[in-house]
Amino acid sequence: MIRFENVGMRYGPGPEVLHDLSFTLKPGSFHFLTGPSGAGKSSLLKLLFLAHRPSRGIITMFGNDIAGLARDDLPALRRRIGVVFQEFRLINHLTAIENVALPLRIAGVPERQVRSHVEELLTWVGLGERLHARPSVLSGGEKQRVAIARAVIGKPDLLLADEPTGNVDPVMARRLMYLFVELNKIGTTLLIASHDTSLIRQFDQPCMELKDGTLVMHRDGLP
Repeated sequence: MIRFENVGMRYGPGPEVLHDLSFTLKPGSFHFLTGPSGAGKSSLLKLLFLAHRPSRGIITMFGNDIAGLARDDLPALRRRIGVVFQEFRLINHLTAIENVALPLRIAGVPERQVRSHVEELLTWVGLGERLHARPSVLSGGEKQRVAIARAVIGKPDLLLADEPTGNVDPVMARRLMYLFVELNKIGTTLLIASHDTSLIRQFDQPCMELKDGTLVMHRDGLP
């Protein structure tokens, strides 16, 4: 599904923040991404979400060489990707249920199915009593759960999550991780960025560790 070959990335004329990245994510795989603050986790996710172009190297996604794609071709690829951002990016004038329903409505899913699926998922993540609350009255942890529900509701081909459990307690963190595990079981490829090594070690998925802009792969989980 994804192949990086000697990829580097920089912002403007500055030094590379990522360099010589080479790895493959197979369809249906589940990887963690970890590393200290400033190691480049968010920058790598930007490349994967097609929000930034590499400064060098080759990135292949869904069989497409990204460098050869026109800007107009990118939205169709992005629709196959679910993303959980650290800053949530909820739409402030929409309620929780409306935010989560948005990907399904854009995809043309019948309204009756939209409502039942969204209510079920929000209830599962503990927000059954907050369906009609707008982001301005939600806590950080509640916003996090709405953002995760919105990212997974459409069962994307690829899910990228940047610190998805950073604003919730340990019990909810494990509950959300099991949501990701179940999503992976039905075929979604996952890359979960987290600095919480104790949580990562509770699961046996391979872990990609960024150190100073380079990548170390731990195929049997984080040591």
